Amino acid sequence: MRIIYIDDFFHPDAGYHINLLSKYWSLFGHEVFLLTAESEKIPESLKSFFDYSNIKEKDRDFELKNRVKIIRLPIIRVISGRAIYTKEIFRKIERINPDIVYCNGNDSLIGMQLTLRAKKAKYGLVLDSHMLEIASVNKFREAYHMFYKKIFAPIIIKQEIPVIRTQESDYIEKYLGIPLKMSPFISFGSDTLNFHPDAEVRKRFRKENGISQNAFVVVYAGKLNEAKGIDLLKKTITNKFNLGVEIVFLIVGTLDSSINDPDKYFNNCQNRVIRYPTQKYPDLPKFYQASDIAIFPKQCSLSFYDVQACGLPVVFEDNSLNIIRAAHGNALVFQHDNVEDFRDKITLLANMDSVRFKTMQKHAIQYIMENYDYKDKAMEYIPILESKLKHH
Repeated sequence: MRIIYIDDFFHPDAGYHINLLSKYWSLFGHEVFLLTAESEKIPESLKSFFDYSNIKEKDRDFELKNRVKIIRLPIIRVISGRAIYTKEIFRKIERINPDIVYCNGNDSLIGMQLTLRAKKAKYGLVLDSHMLEIASVNKFREAYHMFYKKIFAPIIIKQEIPVIRTQESDYIEKYLGIPLKMSPFISFGSDTLNFHPDAEVRKRFRKENGISQNAFVVVYAGKLNEAKGIDLLKKTITNKFNLGVEIVFLIVGTLDSSINDPDKYFNNCQNRVIRYPTQKYPDLPKFYQASDIAIFPKQCSLSFYDVQACGLPVVFEDNSLNIIRAAHGNALVFQHDNVEDFRDKITLLANMDSVRFKTMQKHAIQYIMENYDYKDKAMEYIPILESKLKHH
């Protein structure tokens, strides 16, 4: 198939859906084009997290490595996180003449424009939804829900356009009027070609960073801001852990610019802390492979799948989703916002006998390989895409 994947904001060093699905679809033998917004008008919030300097060179590297074609298109501006493309995007789609257009976000502006054009389109259209009820916070959301139900849901139903859910939620049925029978659920996962245990990398990384091979290394990788629990993390690791083994906290991420004195934020920690700035997605495996466990103070990110693929038991807060994730002998939950319980769970893992700990490691890897290997996840999309093929 010739597939166009449209996502408003793409960065080749990220580990987002578009990076991984496009890679695997190409590996499966399909011709993949990534259409995205020009880098000059990317929102500053994204530019502060990803380095857009030399983006053309980074795009080319991604293209060569993954055998996909990246096309950055002009946009008028960005409103409420949605890119407003010029008409060039439709001319580009016509010139490429795809079999399938897969659009990230049924609620993106381009997703809604493609929905309106679906009946006359020469290609099949597939959309996805990443939205959850808790994330729908725009003050105009009720008006938007009514508008979408009246205008777009009937088209999606009549044209039988699949809207793939990446979250197991009834949001799109409850608020947008799209039946769940038209909305298969395919979860995120881990790129196990890159994320897996590696004893040699573990040994080398620890040697390069002056970490004992016997030390207990706890990794946190992600955004360092209030939403991700930066203050809870600081409080949890500040006081010394009295263990029978050295404990080292490996923190990978750049502190949010709103934090006062970011350079001094962890200076008063009584445990050893090694810090690295935000990393490119392909460079993350070594940090996990060198560690023993991973922690998530709040809002467990998609890196959960990657650390588990590397065999790391996880400690995270006791929300309903995490409790389900931890039911496989692969993770521990702590009471929400409770520093002492967070510390107790880290201590429990650090002091755990080797047989039980290795069992948790095995369960973590098994949990991913059986349920969340991105190769398998990417393959689940193919029958859905094929079902929407049109004869040119």
